[in-house]
Amino acid sequence: MNLSNLRPAKGSVRERKRVGRGQGSGMGGTSTRGHKGAQSRSGYSQKLNFEGGQMPLQRRVPKFGFKNPTRVEYKPINLDQIEKLVKETNATVVDLAFLQQHGIVSSKDLVKVLSRGELTTAVEIHAHAFSVSAKEAIEKAGGKAVVPVKEANEGANQ
Repeated sequence: MNLSNLRPAKGSVRERKRVGRGQGSGMGGTSTRGHKGAQSRSGYSQKLNFEGGQMPLQRRVPKFGFKNPTRVEYKPINLDQIEKLVKETNATVVDLAFLQQHGIVSSKDLVKVLSRGELTTAVEIHAHAFSVSAKEAIEKAGGKAVVPVKEANEGANQ
């Protein structure tokens, strides 16, 4: 066996259908397009989502809801996550760079600290927003909640 006598398995490859080549081809006359109508003619192209004259799905289903284009979406981080990180790393400041480094947020995320869990260590936390209860819990533990967030790449530009 060599490359010159390799062939596909018998019956696995069909011959191309040659339409519009007269009656002898077995597909003469209408060239397998049926009789008359738009689909039998050259240049026919069906509109996207056309359902044969039936009311299309996008017109049958009503519109509803509202997407606010100016909505600000925050990535939530809870106090129990911060507590766990601080215990593992013995950090005193948790900022965006620190959270990025540990794979919790990406560079484009806006961070909001929420109050699930308990914070026992005094930590300075930099975030874009804090829930009222989270801010109270941080200050009760002796830490600081800093809203003007310290950016991750702030030091890289200098």
